[in-house]
Amino acid sequence: MTRGTKSQATNPRPTRRETQHTLRPSSTRHVAWPTRETRRRGAATLLAAAALLLAGTTTAGANGDAARAAVRATTTDVLAVLADQELDTAARRQHVENIVFASLDFTTVSRLVLARNWRRFSEAQQAEFIEEFKSHLSRTYGRNIDNYSDQRIEIASDRAEARGDWTVRTRVVRPSADAILVDYRLRAINGTWKIIDIIVEGVSLIANFRSQFQEILANHDPAHLLKLLRDKNLTSEPIAAG
Repeated sequence: MTRGTKSQATNPRPTRRETQHTLRPSSTRHVAWPTRETRRRGAATLLAAAALLLAGTTTAGANGDAARAAVRATTTDVLAVLADQELDTAARRQHVENIVFASLDFTTVSRLVLARNWRRFSEAQQAEFIEEFKSHLSRTYGRNIDNYSDQRIEIASDRAEARGDWTVRTRVVRPSADAILVDYRLRAINGTWKIIDIIVEGVSLIANFRSQFQEILANHDPAHLLKLLRDKNLTSEPIAAG
């Protein structure tokens, strides 16, 4: 097991305190997901996310070696789906989404993204936000499925994090292009490992969506953000703060 310096981009708090703390990105860059730069990495990011799709099958007490083994075992299955020419785009997207969504804990992700603003949402609005945010990720990144072109995933290292979380660091190796570094933050949820953040080239999905949503909610109420998400999901457009 390789241990490294803990990244500032991945510092989610326990569920009880998620509404009181913020994730701090590793730099001062404001990078909205997706930007023009990160959109070109969309297929690689989605492929990389698939690396931990069955991480949830590993018990919460497992060590880094077991987490790495789960990644290796899962990658082969996901690559097979992406490379299957008999599947059309819609079918590949559905297969990959089903696996990816099963591996993320969207309740924790949503609480981390909204941070202290989570408490401003009613219970019904919280449930709606979780579903609309999930749909937003699907519509924004799922269309990159067809950009897959013989990428492969290498596990670089893993490390234990505070509060029992675990980070697995990977490299998405692309033909005739630089590798893309992707880190995953996992947390044991009800006894199974779930992804709670994905960090691509040092840019945290949680931190960047949080920055956008905080800017919107500084001037508007939760109903406005929910309507904005619904409208953007209809056109598969990214969120623009304002």
